[in-house]
Amino acid sequence: MRVLMFTWEFPPLIAGGLGMACYGMVKSLLKLGVEVDLVLPTEELIYMPLRKVEDVDLLPTVFLDPIKQHEFKSKEFQSKEEKFEFIGISGIPESYAQLSLSDDEHSKILQEYWDAELRDIDDRKLWQAMSDNLVGEEDIIRKVQIFTQRAKRFASELKFDLIHAHDWLTYPAGMIARKISGKPMVAHIHATEFDRAGGPGDERVHKIEHAGMSFADRVIAVSQYTAQMIMSRYQIDSGKICIVHNAFTIPEDAVLNKKRIFAGPVILFLGRITLQKGPEYFLEMAKRVLDRHPDARFIMAGTGDMGRQMLRDSAAKRLKNKFLFTGFLNRKEVERIIRASDIYVLPSISEPFGISPLEAMAYGITSIISKQSGVSEVVQNAFKIDYWDVDLWVQTISHLIDNPEKCTQLGLDGMKEVHLIQWDDAAEKLKKVYEDKCLPVKTKTEKGKV
Repeated sequence: MRVLMFTWEFPPLIAGGLGMACYGMVKSLLKLGVEVDLVLPTEELIYMPLRKVEDVDLLPTVFLDPIKQHEFKSKEFQSKEEKFEFIGISGIPESYAQLSLSDDEHSKILQEYWDAELRDIDDRKLWQAMSDNLVGEEDIIRKVQIFTQRAKRFASELKFDLIHAHDWLTYPAGMIARKISGKPMVAHIHATEFDRAGGPGDERVHKIEHAGMSFADRVIAVSQYTAQMIMSRYQIDSGKICIVHNAFTIPEDAVLNKKRIFAGPVILFLGRITLQKGPEYFLEMAKRVLDRHPDARFIMAGTGDMGRQMLRDSAAKRLKNKFLFTGFLNRKEVERIIRASDIYVLPSISEPFGISPLEAMAYGITSIISKQSGVSEVVQNAFKIDYWDVDLWVQTISHLIDNPEKCTQLGLDGMKEVHLIQWDDAAEKLKKVYEDKCLPVKTKTEKGKV
């Protein structure tokens, strides 16, 4: 079985949990004999044929342009970084090379395709919703437009059995590939716009999410929490939804022993600094805990649109060097900051899953997580608190600081638990979804029958 997979992140392209989730699931799918043609929003028109487990790190690359492919094959690269630079990959997805396509050009191309190819009235409505809303001046929208146009080449020139598209950024590409190839499409929803925005959010994104999930043959939700969200908010048929929880497999070369950077306890926030993740709650916790435990250190690791606000607010609260910002961290830096921590917190307002608590627990770090998260469905050895209950968060953190032996033991229990939550199990479930849908897509000939 071969899968054409569209995703916006994959190491070394990491902005959040999506990249590591795709890495873990693809690696385990390859173990099961599922081949993957991986498509990323790179500057060059390429794909990555992943056939062996080691390919997830090597990222073998093929250019669709035969001239460029010949040039690529003839070059000798001194490092993976040099190769990635040649094909247009950077370590941060937001820094992808600028691509340009006007809304008028984009809409015209999609309209022509709609008029020529789509006969079914329901498909036309979904296609129009997608094309009408994939417009705007934002850089990210422009890049999604280009990514969507490129999908026609991949769908026409590659051989595959199924399409797997991750989140709204790639749903339009998946829709095009499904229509061109006639192959089934799986839409994987890692986070909805309601989650990211902490409320209504961008209406364009909502409509693209709805169109993609409605057009798909199966929808994979990362938790029961997310499944309920897409049924209630997007009216997606429960019969096409499959729940496959994320996992975390610790790297083989990981170092597990602690390496302190401060004498006192360290409390860690690791993730995007956005409204969804509840950074303002973390800041309030820090202020109140530090009043009782001035030797503690709070670390906010990551980047996001609320970063500057958090920096100003921490200064206003006069937390000084007791509340620290790291900025963007690569994988090795993430490992080091986790190993230096004692308590991990995830105060998300709405978290479809949340891989970072699993990562922290895998290193033996005691975790406190929001009840409004998918990860709370799969772990037992962690504190679970409503994101808004700052009093209880403060009490719990203070209790763990006052009882270091209990904190250490809970961390060890969590580590044992998480080491049993493996991507291999999730990949088995994914493969079953694939096998269920690896049938020719039927034309609607009877009411209610596909």
